[in-house]
Amino acid sequence: MITIILALLFALLMLTSVSLLKTYQHIPVKELKRRALRNDELAKALYSAVEYGISLPILLWIIIGITTALFFLVLTSALPSWVAVFGCAAILWVGFAWLPNARVTKGSQLLATKAAPAIAWVLSFIYPLFNAVGGWVKKHSKFTVHSGLYQKEDLVELLDKQSGQPDNRMTAYEIGIVKSALSFSEKIIRDIMTPSRVVKTVRMDDSIGPILLDELHASGFSRFPVTGEAPNDIVGTLYLHDLVEAKHGGRVATHMKKAVYYVNEEKQLDHALQAFLKTKHHLFIVVNGFEEIVGILTIEDVLEEVLGKEIVDEFDQYEDLRAVAALQAKKDTKQRTHAPTSSETPSKEEDSTPKS
Repeated sequence: MITIILALLFALLMLTSVSLLKTYQHIPVKELKRRALRNDELAKALYSAVEYGISLPILLWIIIGITTALFFLVLTSALPSWVAVFGCAAILWVGFAWLPNARVTKGSQLLATKAAPAIAWVLSFIYPLFNAVGGWVKKHSKFTVHSGLYQKEDLVELLDKQSGQPDNRMTAYEIGIVKSALSFSEKIIRDIMTPSRVVKTVRMDDSIGPILLDELHASGFSRFPVTGEAPNDIVGTLYLHDLVEAKHGGRVATHMKKAVYYVNEEKQLDHALQAFLKTKHHLFIVVNGFEEIVGILTIEDVLEEVLGKEIVDEFDQYEDLRAVAALQAKKDTKQRTHAPTSSETPSKEEDSTPKS
């Protein structure tokens, strides 16, 4: 009778240890920590034990090994050895193959929560030893866990799976940015530049007045190559916001930026981005291998390829104090429109009237 009780006790301890091991490893440590920081009570309880890292599974595996050995010894004292071996194998199969693995049950969560303080207390004493042993093994071991990624396409496939994951917390926009950035270096300037035939240019000798300003605004651009005597003679860049204070007319040459930068149409976009960052210029003249001007490239063109989303220039409205103030005023107007009217709001007299 005592043999049966001891065998059942060791089998129960073995199964309990396996269940705890699965429950503590069910949620990755980083995600468990995030949930604990958001005051998730279950995550906080589990993390108190999981935060000890590899020491936790080592401790549980030691308990599993000891209880399995004791279970085997108890059975061999009353039954043939082959029966004891079969019994140990059956219990381990139940623990690792039959107990829920892909999901965590409420019972296993409750068990892990109740056991966490005791396990954390034990680990606080043996952690230095386990940590030192683990560090030594890691230092002298060549074992590494492969990420399963070999090239960018593998990472894109992983992102596609992430977007369909039930507990995914990455927005479609964020995933789109990462995917666009991965394919960014494969594109060349010719693929995204604005061709010369649709580029709006101005002459350096043009007079600044209502007609020119209307034409520039109607073009939809905010930066314009400035030409000299010949159409392909680029001598500067005109920024539309620089004309805001040009109230007394004058010539384009007075307000243009004289710096002109060129980039080859065959270069990749990462090359163009580095050029923009280095020169701090927002518009490049694109040329081909024969030094012919074939178009222009703006920093917005490059950033749109990184973000995978069109950037609306709106004539650099964020540099215009009045435009920014108007946007906020529009938001305030919407809020007042949707707010309850005075007739819908109970008066103080109505509020103070005691209810029967």
